[in-house]
Amino acid sequence: MRIAIASDHAALDLKAELRDWLIEQGHEVADLGPDTSDSVDYPDFGYSLASVVADGSAERGIALCGSGIGISISVNRNPAVRCALVSEPLSAALAREHNDANCLAMGARLTGGDMAKACVTAFLATEFADATPQGTGRHQRRVDKLSNPSC
Repeated sequence: MRIAIASDHAALDLKAELRDWLIEQGHEVADLGPDTSDSVDYPDFGYSLASVVADGSAERGIALCGSGIGISISVNRNPAVRCALVSEPLSAALAREHNDANCLAMGARLTGGDMAKACVTAFLATEFADATPQGTGRHQRRVDKLSNPSC
């Protein structure tokens, strides 16, 4: 899978750990930065991540900052992107299954490496419910309203 990953300075170490682990798992990973621990503005990196997911350059995105909150807000400014802030695997799976989330956000100050990997594993392994033969369409109808409230 093609995965883009971005962070701010507070999540630089977690980003590197997840990037390397994802590559070991056989994924193609685009690291959108930053490359140093110098202070940066998380919206810049959130907007970049959203852009590559929205245009299809990446199938999924992983957004990281100190709490996960700020970068998830910036990623969600793009109407083609659905970024879920999670801290445990069940929420990551449900974000995919019910909301067709294409980006995952986590806080490096709140989520350790092992838990972050568990969240990413659940996120990548879970299909959107309405993409399966058992899908009823109810989730897709709701997801459509996220980008277009008049649906």
